[in-house]
Amino acid sequence: MPSDVVRFGNDLELDRRAYELRRSGRPLKLERIPMELLLLLVKRKGQLVTREEIIEGVWGKDLFFDTDNSINAAIRKIRQVLKDDPEKPLFVQTITGKGYRFVAPTVEVQLPVEAHGQTSSRNATSADLISEPKAAAPTRFRKAWRVIAAAAVVLALSVVAFLFFHSRRATTLTEKDAIVLADFMNTTGDPVFDGTLREGMVVQLEQSPFLNIVSEARIQQTLRLMGQPADARLTPKIAREIGERTRSTAVLEGSIAILGTQYVLGLRANDCRTGSILDEEQAQVARKEDVLSALSQIASKFRARIGESRATMEKYDIPLAEATTPSLEALKAYSSAWNIQSSAGSAAVVPLFKRAIEIDPQFALAYAALGQMYDDIGESSLSAESTSKAYALQERVSDREKFLISSQYDLLVTGNLEKAQQTCELWAQTYPRDAMPHASLSGMVYPIMANYEKVIEESSRAITLDPGFVIGYWNLAYGYEYLNRLAEAQSTLERASERKLEIPDFLVQRYDIAFLKGGTAAMQQAAALGQGKPGAQALISHHEALALAYSGHLQEARKMSQRAEEWAQQAGHQEEAALFEAGAALREGFLGNAQAARQRATTALELSKGREVTYGAALALALAGDTYRSQKLASELERRFPEDTSVRFSYLPALQARLALNHRETAKAVELLQASVPYELGAPKSTMYGFFGALYPVYVRGEAYLAAQKGAEAAAEFQKIIDHPGIVVSDPIGALARLQLGRAYALSGDTAKGKSAYQDFLTLWKDADSDIPILIQAKKEYAQLR
Repeated sequence: MPSDVVRFGNDLELDRRAYELRRSGRPLKLERIPMELLLLLVKRKGQLVTREEIIEGVWGKDLFFDTDNSINAAIRKIRQVLKDDPEKPLFVQTITGKGYRFVAPTVEVQLPVEAHGQTSSRNATSADLISEPKAAAPTRFRKAWRVIAAAAVVLALSVVAFLFFHSRRATTLTEKDAIVLADFMNTTGDPVFDGTLREGMVVQLEQSPFLNIVSEARIQQTLRLMGQPADARLTPKIAREIGERTRSTAVLEGSIAILGTQYVLGLRANDCRTGSILDEEQAQVARKEDVLSALSQIASKFRARIGESRATMEKYDIPLAEATTPSLEALKAYSSAWNIQSSAGSAAVVPLFKRAIEIDPQFALAYAALGQMYDDIGESSLSAESTSKAYALQERVSDREKFLISSQYDLLVTGNLEKAQQTCELWAQTYPRDAMPHASLSGMVYPIMANYEKVIEESSRAITLDPGFVIGYWNLAYGYEYLNRLAEAQSTLERASERKLEIPDFLVQRYDIAFLKGGTAAMQQAAALGQGKPGAQALISHHEALALAYSGHLQEARKMSQRAEEWAQQAGHQEEAALFEAGAALREGFLGNAQAARQRATTALELSKGREVTYGAALALALAGDTYRSQKLASELERRFPEDTSVRFSYLPALQARLALNHRETAKAVELLQASVPYELGAPKSTMYGFFGALYPVYVRGEAYLAAQKGAEAAAEFQKIIDHPGIVVSDPIGALARLQLGRAYALSGDTAKGKSAYQDFLTLWKDADSDIPILIQAKKEYAQLR
């Protein structure tokens, strides 16, 4: 049996049972990952512990993600706390290229049952209360006595617990009382429970429309404000401080221990301000496989005893094994992924969610999470595949998660935003304190529907509900940007920074805002910050390419696009690279480089057949005159995505009208574009994934009116584009609309306005590459106006 306390150095001791490192009896601050690593090194004192063994011992076997930086950081923190010099180590020695060794002499202190049945005054457990008979009995009778004695203690504790828990009344909470959930104290020695039980309890309690659980996003944001890492272990002390900072009412502290042959789970609710106990629950099971069932039991008891109605309890109380997975190992992988997602990024946790699914192929929530991660990194095809599997298994989740999966299915698979809107609105009504439905409405529904005021309203609501919800700030900043309210967009990003909320997409937003303001220095600063940052450098480079092409610097834009695609592919983001290539193909098509447009469209389709890639490539081919291939892709889009709002109201109208223009059918083109009118000023999905496609139906309608010799009508269309820079941003059509406006005025006989519009375009392109076909044509046309 391992000792309770290991002493080393002059004044240091590591208490395994209390999960505490002390110097001269005073606790030292050491976070979860460094503590786990120190425990492992001390356990293997004198032996080389390889980095592979550290990964398995601290994070778990077969969980694959980049832990090199985490190991290095944990070793640094251990040395800082121990005041250990890496050049002359007294405690932790680096074995270059292999691992680490704990080199300090140690003294192990066991806390056994003392003579005559007396126990040590420190760290005594219920097991210590068992005393041996004075006379030595035969072995088989001594073993029998131990079994009987252990059973007696378990029975006695069960009776005491029953009388205690059922004789006292829990303090009633209200719907306004926020609750912080701390990590479970695990004294079993089995790491499978670490993080897993807390995640399970979160899922159980979030089923309730009554309870107000402080979100993970807000907890992580509060940890940052406290100077703690986002994945810091939520000890009771830290959880209480989070509770105080978030003005919560209660902190829930969980525990799991082994008593005899039983697993004993406990749950205690403490008042954040006074520390007094509001409620306590306990359950015990004989088998490890039944722990999740016991967790469900104590969650249900807690909900009933703190005041939740029987009606909601009966309706929203799916057992954890049914709501998630019966596998502790699968739930461990799932919880580990969410624990590091905010700091490591969506791409880094994909292997963990995949691992959870490998362990339990029926794990619906893991499929949903994987679909969400793929969507975050622009892999729409993989996202749709995982989300579809989650949708097929949605009977294996709670009602709240059904809302999540159903809305995600319509947002990411069918694309039916009308249905997604209905689901999210019902979700918000059923769970009025949940920020997620408001985030979906503001980020995925209302932008496409061109309802930007609702984007601002819903994202503001999400932030009010959860001030630590980073996506809320992202959506709100875009809402302001769409309406060209740039000062408010910038202020929103500053608010997020003040709360220490940061994601790579914020750098892209800052870059675009600087572009819209004409701030070259700010653009360069945002671009510089994005270099070397996974998840940011490819996106920033793509936006740099767009900005270069906007001013006619096509050769430099091509180089920057190539860089963006290479970084995307190096990160394993095949579809993101294809989207960048499709955007580059469109750029070439709009600027009149037909051959380059066809080549890039072909390359994009070789990389991916995703919805937005197919649309971008199809329109580029139409612009390049390849009507046959473009029509084939348009038919494919119509067949594959019959419900998709972006396809029905933006992609197909623009594509089919452009193809009609290739056949000189101007009236038909205008007629086909009528379908796009309801959402023509929207930002379709292609703008979210590939940053192209906004107002394309308007641009093509303007071209149709020009071809029909209707100058005034054409001018009105191109003016729409110029009037909405926050939607178009750096898409090439923003620059080309000025040229097309000049053509429209010239056609309608207003030479003065025509010259002015041409001058605007030529001034914007004063340093442009001279061999761009559309620039050569524009100069000829302008000369003829004089």
